[in-house]
Amino acid sequence: MYSIIHKVDESFANRHLVILGATDSDWSKFDLSSKELDFVRSELAKNQLSIQINQYSRNVFIECFNEQKTKSKTLEKARERGASLTKKCNAAKIEAVELLTASDVDVSLHVAEGMALANYQFLKYFTDADKKRNSLKAIYVQADQKAIRQINAVVSGTLHARDLVNEPLSYLTAIQFSNDMVALGEASGFKVEVLHKKQIETLKMGGLLAVNQGALEPPTFNVLTYKPENASNTKPIVLVGKGIVYDTGGLSLKPTANSMDIMKCDMGGGASVVGILYAIAKAELPVYVVGLIPATENRPGGNAYAPGDVIRMMDNTSVEVLNTDAEGRLVLADALCYAKKYNPQLVIDFATLTGAAVRAIGKYGIVAMGTADAKVQRELTKSGELTCERLAMMPFWDEYADLLKSHIADMTNLGPAEAGHITAGKFLEHFTDYPWMHFDIAGPAFLSSDDHYRLKGGTGSGVRILFDYLLRLTSRDQ
Repeated sequence: MYSIIHKVDESFANRHLVILGATDSDWSKFDLSSKELDFVRSELAKNQLSIQINQYSRNVFIECFNEQKTKSKTLEKARERGASLTKKCNAAKIEAVELLTASDVDVSLHVAEGMALANYQFLKYFTDADKKRNSLKAIYVQADQKAIRQINAVVSGTLHARDLVNEPLSYLTAIQFSNDMVALGEASGFKVEVLHKKQIETLKMGGLLAVNQGALEPPTFNVLTYKPENASNTKPIVLVGKGIVYDTGGLSLKPTANSMDIMKCDMGGGASVVGILYAIAKAELPVYVVGLIPATENRPGGNAYAPGDVIRMMDNTSVEVLNTDAEGRLVLADALCYAKKYNPQLVIDFATLTGAAVRAIGKYGIVAMGTADAKVQRELTKSGELTCERLAMMPFWDEYADLLKSHIADMTNLGPAEAGHITAGKFLEHFTDYPWMHFDIAGPAFLSSDDHYRLKGGTGSGVRILFDYLLRLTSRDQ
């Protein structure tokens, strides 16, 4: 459905072209007339770096790149330019385009990535969807088949995550979320085990069960497993995703507008985990990965859990509930306890967890913290820079845990207003005994307007950074 990047073949002589280069590139080797070459040079002299030539039978887009300070900036500029090209292609009703390189620096795959991500549409609920559908269907690049398979895999995983986030609760209940995971697993090659309410009760997942008390639909706990025979790791990397399919805040009801209105996105962490599993399975990466996604809605129903309640988590920790809108950490805590059974190499959780994270860094990155060693944090940070899903590492001092002390239970589920994103992380840390990182994606997971190739609505934040990390990890291990 989403794989639109292909290897260049010789079947279309008149294909629309995108030529990527530097201002001093030799443009004469690209079958341009003398008048067209003069036009290109005159535009470049005016510092116009995006040039379009209409040859009647086809369009030629010339994209020049200034030298960037770092590789990460070069790659991001390529993706952004790709997003701009997608708009031009769709405006011109172009169905297929070929990318050629005129310089030594080949950024064509990343331009194609930006084009594919920017070409995303969520049209399911439009009655005139066919009229709204973008014309662009295929992007051809000069790259080896393995690289193309990998870029298509991560793009598809990201876009499937976007689809899940963009679905309303009227469709995406916890049960339906599980059904969609099963379908995506069958389509790509990972296994899904869905635990239902009786099994969740047997496991004594008090956090997930408490949050679900006010809901009309039962909860699910989803175990996603990708374990190829050639996996380079014996201990799995476990990814935990928050799966609150809708968050009213419970009895601590969110004020509206601009708070509850977009809370269909509160399962964005779970969507990211599904997208990552889909991508690595499609790319056939040799890595053993487990995904854990607790799913429910958080509603103020007749039996809803209440501020002041004390609940017991899967590991028997007692938690005083000070605010029912701090529910994400409760369902994640049970999943983090469940992860212990795998003796994992590393655990990373993804969650649209706190407004404090949004206030701290906005939409520009992922708030991160945890106990994984410095090398793991450096590699994750590098992947964040290369994909522009950047990590903002927070201090994680022990004193923050003191802010969660309760006078009637082992801990509370909420700290003071200050450093709320860090105290949320400290709450989660209590339930871990393995190398662990917490990614709060509340800022970038859902946007109110387009941001280049990150479009309005769900963005699939988290998929691309983890795919890059796992790809580089397995490349080093081979």
